[in-house]
Amino acid sequence: MERTVLITGAAKRIGRGIALRLFREGYRVAIHYSTSEKEARATAQECGDAPLFQADLESVDEIRRMFGEVEERLGSLYGLVNNAARFRRRDPVEITEADWDFIHSVNLKATFFCCQQGALLMKKSGAGRIVNISALGGILAWADYAHYCSSKAGAIMLTRALSKAFAPEITVNSVAPGVIPFEDIDKRGERMIEATPAGRGGTPAEIADAVAYFLKASNFVTGQILAVDGGLSQK
Repeated sequence: MERTVLITGAAKRIGRGIALRLFREGYRVAIHYSTSEKEARATAQECGDAPLFQADLESVDEIRRMFGEVEERLGSLYGLVNNAARFRRRDPVEITEADWDFIHSVNLKATFFCCQQGALLMKKSGAGRIVNISALGGILAWADYAHYCSSKAGAIMLTRALSKAFAPEITVNSVAPGVIPFEDIDKRGERMIEATPAGRGGTPAEIADAVAYFLKASNFVTGQILAVDGGLSQK
């Protein structure tokens, strides 16, 4: 039986890597994007002309609309990967309400409401798997990223709470990536790679491996946080 998995923020970077891996695993992949339509269409083409869903995740109404479209067009949903996220550096004494909302509206609020709407759809078919992409910043404290760290720590606690709320039919787990370098990596990221016990940065494929595991695991694996970080979080 073909199982549908919706991946938020799947147009590029880690989301794209997850989509490609799951397509190769035989899942029917659904691609969400917000503004990166060109990249989303390219990813969808690489995933066998996967269906595309556009939504501004800052809006709960948009999230509800998107899941309604998923049900209408695809019929059911087995997996949800909450990958969409925002990242921005700010000195905590300079953070404004707008800065705070910019991060939390997607990293935490949207993650919750996507989980909620995904679970409602999954319950109609009797089972499902949710994987939240958190971050190393939800485990370690970074001075100039207080708003980001709190949003990702919130996503981790959300994962644990919802794993209890949605059991036993639906599992909720989280993958916390370490440094996954792209072309725009900065000096700070390079220093973090140097401090990583594995001696290198990670790849989107390695994050996708962890996501694939949680999607395939039984409902005895739930509420878990898997750091895929080369050992950087071990202090």
